[in-house]
Amino acid sequence: MLRFIHAADWHLDSAFGALPAPQAARRRRESRETPVRLAEYVRSHDIDLVLLAGDLLDTGSAFRETTEVLAAAFARMAVPVLIAPGNHDCAVPGGLWDTAEWPENVHIFRESRMTAVEFPQWNLTVHGAGFTAPDCTESLLSGFTAPTDGRVHIGLLHGEVEAAEARYNLIRRQDIAASGLAYLALGHIHKRMEPQKSGDTLWAWPGCMEGRGFDELGEKGFYEGVIAGDGAVTLQFVPFARRRYEILTVDVTGKDPRAAVEEALPADTADHLYRILLTGETGEAGVNIAALQEALAERFWALEVRDHTRMAEDVWARAEEDSLRGLFLRDLRGRMERAATAEERETITRAARFGLAALDRRDLG
Repeated sequence: MLRFIHAADWHLDSAFGALPAPQAARRRRESRETPVRLAEYVRSHDIDLVLLAGDLLDTGSAFRETTEVLAAAFARMAVPVLIAPGNHDCAVPGGLWDTAEWPENVHIFRESRMTAVEFPQWNLTVHGAGFTAPDCTESLLSGFTAPTDGRVHIGLLHGEVEAAEARYNLIRRQDIAASGLAYLALGHIHKRMEPQKSGDTLWAWPGCMEGRGFDELGEKGFYEGVIAGDGAVTLQFVPFARRRYEILTVDVTGKDPRAAVEEALPADTADHLYRILLTGETGEAGVNIAALQEALAERFWALEVRDHTRMAEDVWARAEEDSLRGLFLRDLRGRMERAATAEERETITRAARFGLAALDRRDLG
């Protein structure tokens, strides 16, 4: 039995540009600790082999400290580490995979064709290829078939399966089925997918190791796999991210907004980044977003509150009044009826609330 890790898309040295500068710097430092933490996992969980399916770095011009940390972590793993460069960290001449000093246990697939690394002690062969430019319009798996030599064969690639365009190593399901591989370890897609089968070949993306924005939600981590004596491969997902990005939608209709949010919150928010979307109906004053965010901020590592509520119908009913308020609301109600998108309707709602606040000399914060 052989135990392996399949991970991808660390994107070390990402800017985290949506965060304030101090938090962005901290997230960069934390993401740089990913390989160090993984090395400790490898050592403490008796892992035999590490498969890394590309985009370990966000650019080909990583900070020197980052490549030094990466190399030291690989050395500490003290097991074979195989890397298939992706579109962000492609294997170009004179690039980071050439210029940094990598330990002897690391093998980098530097060619845009399938090559093999033999592990006779495990009756195993790992086949892989790497991006040699930011785009890879030729399918790296097309035409490949593993030899029928009694060994277990595994593939390691960065790429997409049945994508709409052939830009990032477009892989066809029929090529996976024809590959003769027991497992195809993929990178590039940041959302983890459950393992699938094409023919007799199991394949999967583990997703990215750390979310970097609200388009990368929930648990992030890697797959831990086992190759049994008969060559069968089984996978288990291991959550590994230091922090999660989460979006929480809260309906505040008829409720105090803060109480509604606190009631909806899970217990473990302090280490994570949350976007809270307030929905439902509120009165003409709406929600004081700044005050709500300030009141809740200490419960999160980072918090963003957005007001997607709409004004209650009884507020719009006052458009029939023979007054300046009625004239103002009638004009906006007409615009609301003509609005083509949710964004337009939200803008009109905000205009109504601020306008009514101005008429009543109220402070909306």
